Amino acid sequence: MNSDSGHKERITDAVSAVILRRLNECEEIIAGDETRLREILNPRKDTTLKMDYSIAHAIVRPGQTTLPHMLKESSEVYYILQGRGIMTIEGESENVSAGDTVYIPPSSKQFIRNTGSDDLVFICMVSPPWHHDDEVVFKD
Repeated sequence: MNSDSGHKERITDAVSAVILRRLNECEEIIAGDETRLREILNPRKDTTLKMDYSIAHAIVRPGQTTLPHMLKESSEVYYILQGRGIMTIEGESENVSAGDTVYIPPSSKQFIRNTGSDDLVFICMVSPPWHHDDEVVFKD
């Protein structure tokens, strides 16, 4: 019987180590580039996270284009979940759709346009983690 209770303690300990974020419980904001954004994990804001990147969920509405912007020191990865659009990085454009992954190097001027009739939805991973002082938004 002692081994059973010990086993349960280990399971309980393992479960208590789970950090879970529910998307619908993350605050939605309009980011500086005008993307609808929900920051899911960012170790700069939650010191219990031992990771060197941040993750956000982004939505660009049909017909909309994000403002050109760049992260001075961080690289980004977009993983497209839904919709289609055109990703432009440093003047070069590519069509993107669900299942595509885009790497954006640091200091690269970039924006994405939703060319579809549905929301363009993607996960954005930033390394090192996103912080306001790293981002430059071009509003010209």
